[in-house]
Amino acid sequence: MPKRSKRFLSAKQLAPQEPQDVSTAVDILQGMPKAKFDETVELAVKLGVDPKKSDQMVRGALSLPHGIGKTLRVICFAEGPKAEEAKAAGAVEVGSADLAKKIEGGWMDFDVAVATPDQMRHVGRLGRILGPQGKMPSPKAGTVTTDVTTAVSEFVAGKIEYRVDSGGNVHAPVGKRSFDAQKIVENVEFLLRHLISVKPSAARGTYMQKAALSATMSPSVSLKV
Repeated sequence: MPKRSKRFLSAKQLAPQEPQDVSTAVDILQGMPKAKFDETVELAVKLGVDPKKSDQMVRGALSLPHGIGKTLRVICFAEGPKAEEAKAAGAVEVGSADLAKKIEGGWMDFDVAVATPDQMRHVGRLGRILGPQGKMPSPKAGTVTTDVTTAVSEFVAGKIEYRVDSGGNVHAPVGKRSFDAQKIVENVEFLLRHLISVKPSAARGTYMQKAALSATMSPSVSLKV
């Protein structure tokens, strides 16, 4: 086990064993000792789905009511007028086969990749690179689209992507420690409601099994779900 800092151990003492409602959990988290930087607050949810089955995949994108407190670096695979639209919307890098080659060479200085449908012939070969990091463009996540202006501008502003991992967990940022507590509460509740709304019809048993809230350098606080 890694050695924990005195700050973390002090914060751990404030984390109750029993699950809390969202508002109480946020208050507890905000009362923990803070790191020297503005930590990201993250929600983790264990879902009762089998990610190995395509009809139980939970994946998508949404904009939280109060954003996540971070400007994302977005790239776009596009050509011609669509490339110009992406640049105008705030994409940090725009290209086609050349951009795919740059990524194959090891460049990964971006958070989100957007692509027009015709560019998937170049993006497809990046699956083994972008897939494990959750950056592979997908129509379901809204990152494969002809409306690059909307897609790029929304993700630059903090729109988040989420995807259930191999263990059935969804991890997503819901703000910063510097946020007003009520804004974090509203972001968390919004995301929980959204995850319920996209429950796969093939999922059986208890769908939302566990949830926890944590900051970058803090222990987690269990939520009632």
